[in-house]
Amino acid sequence: METQTLQSKTNETQAAPHLTPEHIMQIGMGFWASKILLAAVKFDLFSELAAGPLTGSAIQKKLGLHERGLYDFLDTLVSLGFLQREGICDSAVYSNTAETDLFLDRKKPPYIGGILQMANNRLYSAWGTLEDGLITGEPQNEIKNAEDANPFDELYSDPQRLREFLNAMTGIQIGAFMSFAKQFDFSRYHSLTDAGGCIGALCVQVALNQPHMHCTVFDLPAVKPIAEDYIKQHNLSDRVDVAVGDFFNKDIPQSDVIVMGNILHDWSEKEKLQLMKRVYDALPEGGAFVCIENVIDNDRRKNAFGLMMSLNMLIETRAGFNFTFNDFDGWAAETGFKSTEWLPLAGPTSAAIAYK
Repeated sequence: METQTLQSKTNETQAAPHLTPEHIMQIGMGFWASKILLAAVKFDLFSELAAGPLTGSAIQKKLGLHERGLYDFLDTLVSLGFLQREGICDSAVYSNTAETDLFLDRKKPPYIGGILQMANNRLYSAWGTLEDGLITGEPQNEIKNAEDANPFDELYSDPQRLREFLNAMTGIQIGAFMSFAKQFDFSRYHSLTDAGGCIGALCVQVALNQPHMHCTVFDLPAVKPIAEDYIKQHNLSDRVDVAVGDFFNKDIPQSDVIVMGNILHDWSEKEKLQLMKRVYDALPEGGAFVCIENVIDNDRRKNAFGLMMSLNMLIETRAGFNFTFNDFDGWAAETGFKSTEWLPLAGPTSAAIAYK
């Protein structure tokens, strides 16, 4: 019997010679690569290199690093495609790639480092107890052991953490916002409200690309000065304003188009429907509700990032989850919207649109 079992296993191996454990190992040990990139962002390495190439010793001094591990760290970033290099070790000179120079230099508008900083400072440790979340269904972040606590109350109570959160939300969404501002047909509309609009990144992109549009950022009081400063930096204070309120307790400012970017995924289905009803009431006939999210494909097979974002909602919230376009379509019909449309944006992000 033992001989037959061993022979059976041998035959199985010979029958599938093309199979390798490479993909399993790549994903299973993926936190190595992730942490190396997150560390580089925390050190602001790419912003330093945006000013020009540097030797390894110059990087060591600027970032305050120890010589042990220095070249392993830098050369790993080269091998992962985040840095370029001429020479080797002591003679090496490092520079950004085109992607890191554009998206990870904090002085450039498309900077996405905010979400990576939050991933390093908050999400990395919270995801370390994913198993507990899957067993209990409870959040694994700051509110893990606090009954009925709201993660947004925690975030908004600390100015430093609030700014980090707002920068993170801008970083993860800016590509989709830029795409939306150019792709969506604004010809029938003149006003837009971004409900839960953070620092105003979407409104700024729409105003920059659609000169006829007037935009309103709608968010909690603590966000107002940060949003006003961001809008002022883009010289758009005459066409983008900031309104204060909680979209569960105060009417959303009336506009032709109302947007929610990464908002619905924070809440339960009941709360999602409540928010969609509040949007519906604030829109004119023919108005559009635009939900920008990592919408999961209807077959739940392709948008891995959208599915992982839904697990992130398990980690971060008490009842939030991502959803498919079919889910959104059903909620829109239940709310009273006449029709829906799906608009692909950037990467895993798309716009689910409902027309009143």
